[in-house]
Amino acid sequence: MSDGSRRALVVRGGWEGHVPVEATELFIPSLTEAGFDVTVSEDLDVYTDPELMAATDLVVQCWSIGRLTREQSAGLVSAVYAGTGFAGWHGGVVGTFGDSHDYLRMVGGLFLWHPENFLDYEVTIVPGQAAHPIVAGLADFTVTTEQYWMLTDSLNTVLAGTTFTPEDGEHGGEPVDMPVVWTRRWGAGKIFFSAIGHRVADLEQPVVRTLTERGLVWAAR
Repeated sequence: MSDGSRRALVVRGGWEGHVPVEATELFIPSLTEAGFDVTVSEDLDVYTDPELMAATDLVVQCWSIGRLTREQSAGLVSAVYAGTGFAGWHGGVVGTFGDSHDYLRMVGGLFLWHPENFLDYEVTIVPGQAAHPIVAGLADFTVTTEQYWMLTDSLNTVLAGTTFTPEDGEHGGEPVDMPVVWTRRWGAGKIFFSAIGHRVADLEQPVVRTLTERGLVWAAR
């Protein structure tokens, strides 16, 4: 049970196709068990409350296809830079706020495309990161869901990845490696992201649930 020693803020909303309420509700019990006092907001203006954001140790965001005002973006980014952790998955992090460049630089990725249909694809733990606490002891695994193609940058520490296999000469007939799970530092803040999470069923897959729960806790101040 929570002892109130740390505070988590769950910010959810946007496109209902990514089931923001159901997906975040899946992780609230584990956050409480890990000792977080959890608050839920369905209003992005929560990011403009400097006292609340300064007192928040972890933001868990699930808000797809949205827009941030300048004040909302500045409030979130400055809080993370000062030490508030930030974590989330799938389009709730990289498929949103595309016109907020400061936000995108903070999270380290932007969703571009996925194949039309769900695919069976392998997620491979990066060998040099196998001891990282988020993926320690986890083996490579297969998921059946959307395979995300994203723009990313070299500040990310990639913990797990996948490979896009070309069809009919697509992307020059060459396979393309793509990150799936990464961490990142932004100022004093830590960031965790996983590309898996289109459906609740994706997040309920035991290995996905384990690494996501670990990632949320890891990112917290």
